[in-house]
Amino acid sequence: MFLEGIGEDTEREGLAETPDRVARMCTEIFSGMEEDPGQHLEKRFHGTESDMVIQRDIIFYSVCEHHLLPFFGKAHIAYIPNGEVVGLSKLARTVEVFARRPQLQERLTAQIADAIMEHLAPKGVMVMLEAEHTCISMRGVKKAGTQTVTCTKRGVFLEDPALSGAFLDMLGKR
Repeated sequence: MFLEGIGEDTEREGLAETPDRVARMCTEIFSGMEEDPGQHLEKRFHGTESDMVIQRDIIFYSVCEHHLLPFFGKAHIAYIPNGEVVGLSKLARTVEVFARRPQLQERLTAQIADAIMEHLAPKGVMVMLEAEHTCISMRGVKKAGTQTVTCTKRGVFLEDPALSGAFLDMLGKR
């Protein structure tokens, strides 16, 4: 229907299999719709560590729910353990689950933080996303390279500005 709507000949050779390719693509890029992000945060390890754990530069790809165009960038996560830590790959998997849904960057940031708080129960969490939205770079204002930065804090990161500052310092963002 999209191809017909823009006036394309859906029977021409280059487009004949496009609907099937698009259907497979949608299954892949929206695979987070059916996945529970909490499952990745179930595998935890007991520990007395209480220092900040940071995982930075987690590459993600998502789709803007307003234009159905991609946005992509890096996620940075910090948390303060409260008797348990999670395998580091699980943080990246949590980002991936939420990113593979039609999204708003602001919501994506909050969903990651809330899932970590709910399933890992740390003393606090801080999540920052930096992304380029193709709805800005290739259409509309056409400003390629523009970065949108979102950040959210939970727990002790809300209470102690020094913790937030330390996270930003480690990212080189302050």
